[in-house]
Amino acid sequence: MKISGVDIRPGNIIEYESGIWRAVKIQHTQPGKGGAYMQVELKNLRDGRKNNVRFRSAESVERIRLDTKDFQFLYPEGDMLVFMDKITYDQVSLPRDLLGDAAAFLQDGMDVVMEMYDEEAISVQLPDTIEATIVEADAVVKGQTASSSYKPAVLDNGVRVMVPPHIAAGTRIVVDVYEQTYVRRAD
Repeated sequence: MKISGVDIRPGNIIEYESGIWRAVKIQHTQPGKGGAYMQVELKNLRDGRKNNVRFRSAESVERIRLDTKDFQFLYPEGDMLVFMDKITYDQVSLPRDLLGDAAAFLQDGMDVVMEMYDEEAISVQLPDTIEATIVEADAVVKGQTASSSYKPAVLDNGVRVMVPPHIAAGTRIVVDVYEQTYVRRAD
């Protein structure tokens, strides 16, 4: 589906220079002289490269719709991660760096959504939040105000996050996977 260059929105998947790209950030600019254009930060979904491109309103790009499938994470195998299609039970191995920092939050049996383009896995989406246990937390420093001070803590998956002073080791918390931030105490 062709769209105008100024109609690109964050999250859109487009075909550009024979690659598959996701629009990460956009900035619409209307200079005093000349035509308006859209400054778009693109991320290549195959190799992770980033590119800044200017699209004028006269230019058009091919917008791509990706198919989504439900998969389940099975286990890590070296630098690869093994997933299983929840309908056909087929197994797919993907490189760990396709998930980036979110790979640390994968848990055995976790349900994920895989975005596919021509039966090729382009990206994997984890749930927005997960529950994790704190294995190590710094002691509270007396005199710090609870409203603004956070302390570092290490989760059971090795990721470091900042938590409120009242959170101690052994506490289960809810963590935002993509921001790697404390959300709340788990129930």
